[in-house]
Amino acid sequence: MRIRPIVGPVPDTGVRPAGGMEEIAEQLAAGGVAVLTGAGISTESGIPDYRGATGRHRRHSPMTYQDFVSNEANRRRYWARGYLGRRAIAGARPNAGHHAVQALCASGYVDAVITQNVDGLHQAAGTTDAVPLHGSLDRVICLDCATSGPRDELDARLLAANMEFPAAHDAAGLPVNPDGDIELPDDLVDTFRIVPCRHCGGVLKPYVVFFGENVPKPRIQHCFDLIDAADSLLVLGSSLAVLSGLRFVRRAAKDGKPVSIINLGPTRGDDLAYAHAALPLGKALTELTERLDIP
Repeated sequence: MRIRPIVGPVPDTGVRPAGGMEEIAEQLAAGGVAVLTGAGISTESGIPDYRGATGRHRRHSPMTYQDFVSNEANRRRYWARGYLGRRAIAGARPNAGHHAVQALCASGYVDAVITQNVDGLHQAAGTTDAVPLHGSLDRVICLDCATSGPRDELDARLLAANMEFPAAHDAAGLPVNPDGDIELPDDLVDTFRIVPCRHCGGVLKPYVVFFGENVPKPRIQHCFDLIDAADSLLVLGSSLAVLSGLRFVRRAAKDGKPVSIINLGPTRGDDLAYAHAALPLGKALTELTERLDIP
C-alpha cells in the first residue's frame, strides 16, 4: 500500500465520540494498550505537523517517491533543503508527551508504541522499541545496492562537498517543514552538490517512506501483530489522514477493541472511536500519568 499525499486539513464530519479524558484514563488503567502516535505529539518539540495548527500543508508539497527517483534536480532540491532543515529536527528534544508515553510503557499500562513520525523523539525519550512506521531521518539507504548508513556520515560528506553553502546558523528563522527540510530559493538550491553512495556510486535516499512509496510489508505485519496482541488502541496526535495509520484503527475496531483519540482537530477515525479529547498532548498525557500516580 502506498502512502498518498492528502492536501488540506481533514474535514470535520461532525462525529463526536461520547467519551473524553475520564474514559481514556480508564482505558489506560486496564492495561494492554497499543499506542499510535502522529506529528501532533512532536509539535511541542518545535517540529510542525502537516494539517494541525502548526501545519504548512497549504503552501508546502512534500517530496514524493516518484519525484525523488525520477529527477536529479528534485534530489538536489531535497538534499539541499534537508541538509539545513535536519538541524532543526536533530536539535529537537522529547517533550512532556514523549516522556509520558515512556512512563506509561515503563509502568506496564502501554504494551506497544507505533509512531508515524520520523524524528526519533520516542526513542530519545527511552521508548527504544517504538516502531517507526515511516522510517527514520537519522539513516540513509542506497537505492541501487541497498547499503544503509548513518545520516551524520552523509552530512559530513555533504559539508565537504558544499563548503560555500550556507551554514545551519544562516538558515535560522527560515520555515521548517514537517518532513525536515527548509524552504530555500531555487538559485541557492541549484548550487548544491549531492554525493553518491560511497559503495556503488548509486542514488542515496533518506531511510524514510516518502509519499507515494510502499511501507515495507514486514513492518506493516509487525504493527498488525502488535494491534492484534493489544486489548485497546490509543491514538495520539494524528489526524489519520493517510491509510498507513488509519488501517490500524480499523483493524482494532473490527476486532471489537476500544479505540480512543487525543488530537486537537477532527480525525478520519472519529466514527470508530468511543472517546476523543481535543487537548495538547503534553498537557493531556501529563494529566493521565498523574491520574494513574505515575511519576
